[in-house]
Amino acid sequence: MNRIVVTGAAGQVGSEMVEALRGRYGHDAVLATDIREPGDGTVAGPFRLLDVTNPHAVAEVVQSHAADCVYHLAAILSARGESAPQQAWAVNMGGLYNVLEVARCEGCAVFTPSSIAAFGPSTPPDPTPQDTIQRPNTVYGVTKVAGELLSDYYHERFGVDARGVRYPGLISYVTPPGGGTTDFAVEIYYEAVDHGRYTCFLGPETQLDMMYMPDAIRGSIELMEVSPERLIHRNAFNMSAMQVTPESLAAAIREHIPEFTIEYDVDPVRQAIADSWPRRIDDTAARDEWNWNPEYDLAAMTADMIAHLRARG
Repeated sequence: MNRIVVTGAAGQVGSEMVEALRGRYGHDAVLATDIREPGDGTVAGPFRLLDVTNPHAVAEVVQSHAADCVYHLAAILSARGESAPQQAWAVNMGGLYNVLEVARCEGCAVFTPSSIAAFGPSTPPDPTPQDTIQRPNTVYGVTKVAGELLSDYYHERFGVDARGVRYPGLISYVTPPGGGTTDFAVEIYYEAVDHGRYTCFLGPETQLDMMYMPDAIRGSIELMEVSPERLIHRNAFNMSAMQVTPESLAAAIREHIPEFTIEYDVDPVRQAIADSWPRRIDDTAARDEWNWNPEYDLAAMTADMIAHLRARG
């Protein structure tokens, strides 16, 4: 990879991905794009507005930047998708199709993340295998399954170097939550530092896979850099670091903020979504095929999150 376009660059993953890619490949080599201007300074440097549902705009941006790789991160997430399913389909599937088509024509590699939302109530939940039944019951999950299959098709049919991972819940201090069911695991840290208390929309023992954002960014880049000969799965690698519940997060936070308290006001919609997802996924394929290994566990992540949030001033 020498010249990269990042879609959804103002989002939770995108803002940190852009910074990491620029640190690795050069400031001007990475063009950040999003449907709106980032107004909080999270994305500094080369930037263009881009609506990924517009195929001509996607092609023009990739061509004008002479990109050889696209990190396609633009998407509508799970909770927001349930309130606007038609829009979620248009953005998540239409945008991916447009990117893959441009990659086919221009010879670009493509990274696009899937999610644990690609699984569903009938998937074995603990552990969830790399290759297993996928029957999600949210439009976000449906688009992720379809996106995995479409990416595989473009590789097998047209030779597009499409690769991806299934992100678990991602925790970050850089950008606020973006409408996902796993947002409780981000919100709890902000509220703990700012107010010393949090009201959670999921039940106390709801267990989900989570990962600290630095691990997610590093792992994604490592996957794109590994020799293709090593890859068996290519798309949608299970990727995990830790399993957490609201209660275990609260306990970890109390190691640093002893007075922290948590209450519960369960949102039935988001609770149902969370209950349909894996409790623990098996990421052996990622570890075997491209040496995936997380650096942060719950204690290390909590210490780092709180330190950075306190340093905001």
